[in-house]
Amino acid sequence: MNSATLAALIMVVGIVITLCLGFPIGLSIGISSAAAIMVILPFDKAMITASQRMFTGANSFSLLAIPFFVLAGNIMNNGGIAKRLIGCAKLIAHRLPGSLAQTNIVANMLFGAISGSGVAAASAMGSILGPMEEKEGYSKEFSAAVNIASGPTGMMIPPSNIMIVYSTVAGSVSIAALFMAGYIPGILWGVACMILTGFMAKKRGYIDTERYHAKEVLKTLWEGIPSLLLIVIVIGGILGGVFTATEGSAIAVVYSLLLSFIYRNLKIRDLPKILLDSVKTTAIVEFLVCVSSIMSWVMSFTKIPQMIAHGLLGVSNNPVVILLIMNFILLIVGTFMDPTPAVLIFTPIFLPIVQSWGMSVVHFGLMMVMNLCVGTITPPVGAILFAGCKIGNVKIEQVIRLLLPFFAVVVITLLMVTFIPGLSLTIPSALGLIA
Repeated sequence: MNSATLAALIMVVGIVITLCLGFPIGLSIGISSAAAIMVILPFDKAMITASQRMFTGANSFSLLAIPFFVLAGNIMNNGGIAKRLIGCAKLIAHRLPGSLAQTNIVANMLFGAISGSGVAAASAMGSILGPMEEKEGYSKEFSAAVNIASGPTGMMIPPSNIMIVYSTVAGSVSIAALFMAGYIPGILWGVACMILTGFMAKKRGYIDTERYHAKEVLKTLWEGIPSLLLIVIVIGGILGGVFTATEGSAIAVVYSLLLSFIYRNLKIRDLPKILLDSVKTTAIVEFLVCVSSIMSWVMSFTKIPQMIAHGLLGVSNNPVVILLIMNFILLIVGTFMDPTPAVLIFTPIFLPIVQSWGMSVVHFGLMMVMNLCVGTITPPVGAILFAGCKIGNVKIEQVIRLLLPFFAVVVITLLMVTFIPGLSLTIPSALGLIA
């Protein structure tokens, strides 16, 4: 057995064993990859190479957008912006069956379009709308299921932290193109949840008793427009070339901070906790990026992506079959792995395969992100699932049964995004962001 094969075996087996022992995914990847490098290189050179790879992985201007978007999301969650967005969402959904549940879905989409975080959206909206829904007679399990199922729309509709990570791993991919490509798939996810929620609400007899007068509509819009303007400023500035995605993320922080102080929902004494929470989230993402860079070096040296590509192409040369296999693998991986490490691990493996038949890097990125978003609402480690159940004060086993129909409609939407490239590419193509 040559050193390359032995290194690949050590890394793969090491990751599996350490994960089974309960190691955090970052430590699992880092320890196993470092051990694999020591098979290939002498100890001193192995440590130097690992350190260089970690620095190179984190030394990215694009990745600077992540801490700023995380901070902006935490500020909005604590600064009263979420309440204003819910008011706007009510105007859109108040005439639909199960209007409060529909409001939750629309609010998750709006909040996600500003914060880029599905967990933040589900936590913010669930904590505000959950008690309101319970007061109107909605079951806690139904409210939690709707909130959880629609939470990942915040990871699809820009800005999206996971898309920034993908653009870094995939190479020369425009973040603006990825952001624009996420609009239609993210909205489709939300609309699919709204249609299903409407049927379920009618069956359960959930009707709304609230009606809006013109004066209330104008008041709600007046309060909500400053919050919604953040989307226009950030995304419009990126598209117009006024600033980069990273600079736009910093502008989002400043704007949301000023708006929160104007709303008088945020105090100076709240900032240390908000900053600490943001640092913790950012540190996890950055550490994963660093250790995954070591793993990428090992995979490149041992030719693991080429071996997997050869194996997949050995099953079939049909792109449809291969895409179905990739979807299946990513859906399974998403159930036990966070989207960030999954993107870092599987992008170098799958991307060369789809590029061999001319699939767009942007289209594949949306397919991958959407697959892994499904994993955030599935056990055993779905972050949005756990957050939604905690906020809704329900047990996971009570919610899973109600989530099953949502899984079905989301998977149908995923297959549409996979096999209809126009759903991802129409907007970025029309804007001249991709050829």
